[in-house]
Amino acid sequence: MTSRPRSIAKVLSPNDTGSSGSHQAGILVPRKTEILSFFPELSSGTKNPRTRIPFVDSCGARWTFTFIYYNNKFFDPSGTRNEYRLTGMTRFLRECGAEPGDKLVFRRDENDCYSVELEHQRKFVSNLSIDSIGRMHVSISPANSWKIVEM
Repeated sequence: MTSRPRSIAKVLSPNDTGSSGSHQAGILVPRKTEILSFFPELSSGTKNPRTRIPFVDSCGARWTFTFIYYNNKFFDPSGTRNEYRLTGMTRFLRECGAEPGDKLVFRRDENDCYSVELEHQRKFVSNLSIDSIGRMHVSISPANSWKIVEM
């Protein structure tokens, strides 16, 4: 059995923060066992299984995010999705002032209680550019934006 990480981190992309102008349903979670094992297990035998996870931030505020496996590709002939996402985070990201390049750190204690912290990284971002209408762009590879912090 693979041990579950205690802490993982995600560097936010412009899509994650909504600054790219595109719409997406939550933050994409890669289909890597070492990252997925941080979250509660979802049944692939159910269409679009999900679980709501309560988190506490560094100020003690409570947030509930949804971990979902969009798997309609396997249940619907016209389905195209086969991806994991963490949704319901828009208000949290806005209230914390999240910007591309910032880092979300998710922690899980021995009782499976979850916490989340936003680390502002703007001063460290070297792959930042501003387009002609003032939108910020950060080059971040989605596959490499998730890391295990602690096992």
